[in-house]
Amino acid sequence: MKQAAKMQKQMEQVQSALAAKTIEATSGGGAVKVVARCDGTIASITLDKEAVDPEDVEMLQDMIITAANTALSEAKEISNKEMGSVTQGLSLPGLM
Repeated sequence: MKQAAKMQKQMEQVQSALAAKTIEATSGGGAVKVVARCDGTIASITLDKEAVDPEDVEMLQDMIITAANTALSEAKEISNKEMGSVTQGLSLPGLM
């Protein structure tokens, strides 16, 4: 039980640290910038004014999706790696 309580405290600390870590991704040559937190949330989206073309909204939407997915994917990799370091070597019956 002590080990489980210690691991839970470590996981909470890692989760707090992940909420503060950010990943930045761009698309469209930097026209769209998305900053994602490693807790899986979007911190900000920045658009270059030149990227906003009322005649081609679909391209802007695609650039936002691309940048957001890239940032979230990289953030998830970091999160998995750091959470994995807390649970490394732990054998939980019924999970494998």
